[in-house]
Amino acid sequence: MFLNKIKSHESGVVLYGITPPKADTTIERVAEIAQKTMERLAALDIDALVVYDVQDESARTKEERPFPFQNSLDPLLFASEHLGTLDVPKIIYRPAGKFSGEELSEWLDVLHKQRFYPVFVGVPAPDFPVRTSLPEAYRIWRKHEETSVIGAVTIPERHKLLQDEDVRILDKMECGVSYFISQCVFNIEYAKQVIEDLAQRCDSRKVVPPTIIFTITACGSEKTLQFMDWLGINVPEDVKEDLRQSGDMLERSVNICLDIASELTAFCMQRSIPFGFNIESVAIRKAEIEASVFMAKQISQMLRDKGVRKSVRPESVGTTTSS
Repeated sequence: MFLNKIKSHESGVVLYGITPPKADTTIERVAEIAQKTMERLAALDIDALVVYDVQDESARTKEERPFPFQNSLDPLLFASEHLGTLDVPKIIYRPAGKFSGEELSEWLDVLHKQRFYPVFVGVPAPDFPVRTSLPEAYRIWRKHEETSVIGAVTIPERHKLLQDEDVRILDKMECGVSYFISQCVFNIEYAKQVIEDLAQRCDSRKVVPPTIIFTITACGSEKTLQFMDWLGINVPEDVKEDLRQSGDMLERSVNICLDIASELTAFCMQRSIPFGFNIESVAIRKAEIEASVFMAKQISQMLRDKGVRKSVRPESVGTTTSS
C-alpha cells in the first residue's frame, strides 16, 4: 500500500500523474476520458495515481505561454466521481493559499473519507493573495496524520538558484510532510545535487530522510519543449539539441527519461535516500500517452530488477510503444 510504503520509507514507489479534463468538456466526453484512463492504468504496476490541480501561472513570467491556459475540472471531483473503480490510491494536488482554513479543513475531511492523499502546493504567482499559509495548511492536516500522509513539491531548478532546497525539505518534514514529488527532471545534475545535499543534511541532523519521488515526462514536440522552458523546467542545451536532431523526438525523449530514471535509482541507493518515480501523462496526443504508459512499465520493471520494488499487481503483457 502507498500509505505503508511512505510511512516505512520504502524505496521503489511508482506513481502515475494526470491532469483532469478541461472544465468545458461535456459530461459524456469526461466519462469517455475517464474510462480510457482506467483501462490504460488497470494493468500498470503503480502505487498511486496523482491528479494535478492545474493553475494559471501566466502572472509568474512575462514570457508568452506556448499553450493557452484552460481551466480544468476539480481534481478531487474528477477522481472521486469518475475514477472511483480504479483500485489505486489517489493523490490530489491543491494550492493551499487559495482557500481559507475552514475550506481546507472540510476538503481534507472529504479527502480522508475517500482514502485519498493531499499534496499542498504554493500559489500560482508571487503576488497572489494568500488566504492560508503552507505551515498553517499543514497544521490543519495534522488531525489526519495517524492514518494518512501528506506530500509536497520539490524543485531541483530552485535548488540550483537558491541552494536551499534541502533546508526547505527538512522544514516541511517538521510540519508533517513525509514525501516530495519533484518538478519534471530533465537536468539530472540538478536532481543529484538536491539528493547529495539532502543526504548530508539529514546525516548531520540525525534524521531519517523523506521519500523523494522524481517526475519523469516524455517530450514529443518542439512546442512541448518550449512549454517546459516556460514552466521553468531546465532542459540542458545538449539534450535539447539531441532531441531536435533525432528522427523521432518522442522516442528519443523516452530513452533519455529511462536513462535518467536508472541513473537516479543508482544515485539514491548509494546515498540511502528512499525514492520513487512519478510518470506524467499530461499530453493529449495518443502517442505521448502511450509513451508514458510504456515508461511506467519499464521503470517498474527496472526497479524490480534492482531489488527495490515488489509488484503491486501483475505486470501486463506487452511493453512496446507505437510512438
